[in-house]
Amino acid sequence: MDNHNEFIDNPVDIELNKPSKSRFLFLLGFFGFFVFFIGCNYGLWTRSFKSTEKIEVPESTQYTPKYK
Repeated sequence: MDNHNEFIDNPVDIELNKPSKSRFLFLLGFFGFFVFFIGCNYGLWTRSFKSTEKIEVPESTQYTPKYK
């Protein structure tokens, strides 16, 4: 009943290497935010308002108004 666990040094394990773990989490957060930002902008771009009709503006409300 002797529980003897052997410690195997694995250089790929990010739990053992703190700088590697922090770099991985930073890059994961950065690229996650970047992908979220691009996705939101793409969604706004594809659903933007596109007018199909010509709107008449009254002459009295233009930049140089024309009065009768």
